[in-house]
Amino acid sequence: MSCCCLIIKLVTCCRLIRRNIDKIATVKDGFNQVAKRQKHYHSISQAVTDRAFEGFVESLVQILTTNDPKTVLTELKLKLDSLLPINQLQESQKELNTTSISIDLDQQLVNKMLVEYLYRQGLFEVGELLIKEAEVEVDDQLSEAIDRSLEIHRVTEPLKHKDIDPAMRWISENRENLKEDGSKLEMELVSLKYWDMLRQGKCSEALRFARAHFPKFASLHSVKIRKLIVALLWVKDLDNYPHAEELFPFGWDKASRELTKQYYHLHDQPSSSLLAVALSAGVESLPRIMKLFRVMGLEKEEWGEMKQLPVDLGLGDEFQFHSVFVCPVSREQSDEEKPPMMMPCRHVLCKEMILRLCKCCSTRRFKCPYCPAHTTAAACRRLYL
Repeated sequence: MSCCCLIIKLVTCCRLIRRNIDKIATVKDGFNQVAKRQKHYHSISQAVTDRAFEGFVESLVQILTTNDPKTVLTELKLKLDSLLPINQLQESQKELNTTSISIDLDQQLVNKMLVEYLYRQGLFEVGELLIKEAEVEVDDQLSEAIDRSLEIHRVTEPLKHKDIDPAMRWISENRENLKEDGSKLEMELVSLKYWDMLRQGKCSEALRFARAHFPKFASLHSVKIRKLIVALLWVKDLDNYPHAEELFPFGWDKASRELTKQYYHLHDQPSSSLLAVALSAGVESLPRIMKLFRVMGLEKEEWGEMKQLPVDLGLGDEFQFHSVFVCPVSREQSDEEKPPMMMPCRHVLCKEMILRLCKCCSTRRFKCPYCPAHTTAAACRRLYL
């Protein structure tokens, strides 16, 4: 009787082990998929993941076959501690903490950035839920951002199904503002649709499509059109057509992204979401800020009291969204307190310098530092760059 019970327990134990190993294997597959997406993925990360996975399986078997899970978990912790570079992580954390500043973030502003990001990604239901749950105030600016996301989504979503009609209509409606970029993008979409027909072996349909759409692009894209027409002779072997790669620098996904970029450019908005821009700028700035912190030897209190950094971080052009004016006399960069002011002679100084020249009297006449003209502060006009 005791042997039967033992056999039953072993069978049950084996089933539990198999079931849990399958679950762990699923988790491992998830880790592997994430790891493959990382640009800076290293082989050592895979080795650590494999050894950790083996440790989990071994510990699971021990827990199911012994009555001392506490000891097994303690051994597992020691094993993981030996695998993972905990000390290195702790040192990095200490270094990051030195540049951490206690800032009262505007939670409403952060939530608005999250909502804008979700709508840009097409996650409308999630964005709507966040607005409701977090009680986000939908002001005019956020409302316009949501409307833009909905509009461009209606244009780009059909491209996933290789339907170019909504995109072509939008380009046609905005042709004057898009100019050459619009013609290039429109030709790209027409070419992709034509090529898709050829791949499906619909030669007659592709030829009719070409006759209907190619003529209006002949003046700007005659070379490309000729190569597309010649592709009819390669319809049974399109993969080896010598001009295939040069004809389609975009592809459907890239064409959709380019259309989105043109759409936001037309509305004077960055092509990336506010959240993505903020995170990208932060990632690029952090190493320089940490170095600045070490070189200047500032205390956290002094660091937190700074209204602006003492040096320019020199971020890339992709983070430059407006013109910058530097007063030619004071050599200071303009801001809200020192905006650029244009005098009647068309020379520009910052407001602070103009107030110095007129000695804070708006009716007192003063001479322009760069020409013989005289004027007053009241006659100067603010420039919006």
